[in-house]
Amino acid sequence: MSDTRFLPIPDALVGMRVDTALARMLGLSRTASSDLVEAGKVRVNAQTVKKNFKLPGEGLLEVDMAQPKAVPPPVVGMDIIYNDEDVVVVNKPVGVAAHTGPGWSGPTVLTELEASGLRISTSGPPERQGIVHRLDVGTSGAMAVAKSELAYTKLKHAFKERKVRKIYHAIVCGHPDPQTGTIDAPIARHPSKEWRMAVVAGGRRAVTHYRTLELLAGAALVEVELETGRTHQIRVHFSALHHPCVGDTFYGADPQQAEKLGLKRQWLHARTLEFEHPRTGIRTVVNAPYMADLEGALNQLRHFGE
Repeated sequence: MSDTRFLPIPDALVGMRVDTALARMLGLSRTASSDLVEAGKVRVNAQTVKKNFKLPGEGLLEVDMAQPKAVPPPVVGMDIIYNDEDVVVVNKPVGVAAHTGPGWSGPTVLTELEASGLRISTSGPPERQGIVHRLDVGTSGAMAVAKSELAYTKLKHAFKERKVRKIYHAIVCGHPDPQTGTIDAPIARHPSKEWRMAVVAGGRRAVTHYRTLELLAGAALVEVELETGRTHQIRVHFSALHHPCVGDTFYGADPQQAEKLGLKRQWLHARTLEFEHPRTGIRTVVNAPYMADLEGALNQLRHFGE
């Protein structure tokens, strides 16, 4: 957006250096006014000037006050794992939000995709165009973004109707018994602990299916499929079973174990997205490799069991 100011040269400032005059006229520091001149944002009578230029007896100052657009911080480790004319799927790192929002000024999936030159669907609210589902900032893994309007419409509907398979891998403390099962327990805000969710009578129905993939030393690698999509659902359900995700000290995991494994977040990863392609109708399966911190912790737990 343009923010150019046009200022007649006052008689009292005739013969004064342009940077000094700007500081007085606009209430800027001398450094700030000099920076504007050096950046070529100051013109006198339609001519760009240097900071030591002295103001003539009459004329007009043009000052471009527009601030450069902020460059979003780069996202480290976000790989594109599927890409065609309609859909892009990324392996979202932890600490990256799906899109901007109140209280979040950090990196986002959308800003990174835009910076890479990918065209994203313009459907949806301005701050989250192309977003058909989200992952928590603290959860890594497969996340799809619509590139075409067709994809946005069809995938948005598919996620809403639960026609997209979302498979997660988690390492939980202890060995769940039974090793395969379904957790059907309502979730709502914790009655006394702010920012925390909990299994609460009267909460929204939440259903989590799981099966144990591998027994580890004091832990288990489980595959989880969500039937519903409540906030922190996997973390809350396994915590309620006294098997919180390893590293998830927020929901009761052992902080000493987390430190020993070098984990600064819960061991939870959106492993697979399986959906009907919006254009071809072909069933499409995309798998997201584990992030380095999760792979490292898994290998350590395997080593402990040897």
